[in-house]
Amino acid sequence: MRLRAAGDGGLVEVLVVCTGNVCRSPIAAQLLGARLARLGIEADVTSAGTRALVGSPMTPEAIDVLAGFGVEPAGHAARQLTEGLVRGSELILTATRAHRAEVASMVPAAARRAYTLHEFARVASVVSLDRPDADATDPTGLLRSLVAAAPTQRGFAAPPANPDDDDVVDPYRRPPEVYVEAGERIDLAVAALTEALLAPIGPGGRGGA
Repeated sequence: MRLRAAGDGGLVEVLVVCTGNVCRSPIAAQLLGARLARLGIEADVTSAGTRALVGSPMTPEAIDVLAGFGVEPAGHAARQLTEGLVRGSELILTATRAHRAEVASMVPAAARRAYTLHEFARVASVVSLDRPDADATDPTGLLRSLVAAAPTQRGFAAPPANPDDDDVVDPYRRPPEVYVEAGERIDLAVAALTEALLAPIGPGGRGGA
């Protein structure tokens, strides 16, 4: 799939991937979607699982995590990751390095637009949005510019000292404190990404207007 250039219009298609699609990826998708909306960014942030519990809702613990971040959980039904979903996404964010590898194995061409959540947050911090195709008065186009530039800047974002830090722990069927840990890790990545977008947009969103 060809990445659309900034200014082409339309929603930015973002896909978040985990295993069962009942914990990590829906938390990340709904949290990221809410944060982007606050910046005036029009994005369709959805999720899927590599071994999805198809049709299942988010776990109650995952719902509690979202509520703790002030996000009203939207209806959710787990769905299986497919080639079509991968090909139709401009940006693919995964809970772990293993999920990223599965995406690349499914659609090799998608490897350049697939990142772990924390990897993309690091890349976003080194991408300069002071560029001709990055218009701060067009927040949606700004995100699209970031997505388009990210593959070329990937090598400039220093990896973590511990590679495991790129992974978000799987809390499924584990104690509530593991859900809290996973939620905090997800929030950290989402906050870093939105912070990178906030500087050119301004605190009021929509170019600071």
